[in-house]
Amino acid sequence: MTNTNTATASFTVTHARYLASKIAADLRQMKLFYNQPSDKQIEDYISEVIVLLLGGHLASVTYGFKRGDDWVIALRYTAEQSGILINDDKSGRVTPGVDVSNAYWYSFLIYSNSYSNLSSLEREKLEAQLPFKRSGADEPKISGLWTNDKSYSNGGVSIQRGTFNRS
Repeated sequence: MTNTNTATASFTVTHARYLASKIAADLRQMKLFYNQPSDKQIEDYISEVIVLLLGGHLASVTYGFKRGDDWVIALRYTAEQSGILINDDKSGRVTPGVDVSNAYWYSFLIYSNSYSNLSSLEREKLEAQLPFKRSGADEPKISGLWTNDKSYSNGGVSIQRGTFNRS
């Protein structure tokens, strides 16, 4: 005799908001240390993350300061929607004291493959839910390595945070 149990979890707006709140806390710490991003930018970034996580359309998003074409300090969030949960760490521990003089605030987003599979009508509907429109750009460079230092997970979706700072 064989007994099989199947459990299915749905990723909800509550799960997405929870994960986005971890990113918001990190961004607020960036603001505390570096005076950017603004409260309005944080609100918009978090709205964007929630919408994209709900649809499975976020591959990664990076926020930070760049000078020229290079990141100076940045936080990169990579979404994994495979259902494999990793640790759910506390947010924070953003590096203070990095020299951001002559650098400017920037964010860079990469959509997941599921976004590419949307029809043009589906993309339009999705983009209408977003707080701002992103334009095409090259990904900023780094002179060093990303350090994966935090993991956030909820509802079958995990986000790995990578940190870069050029000291």
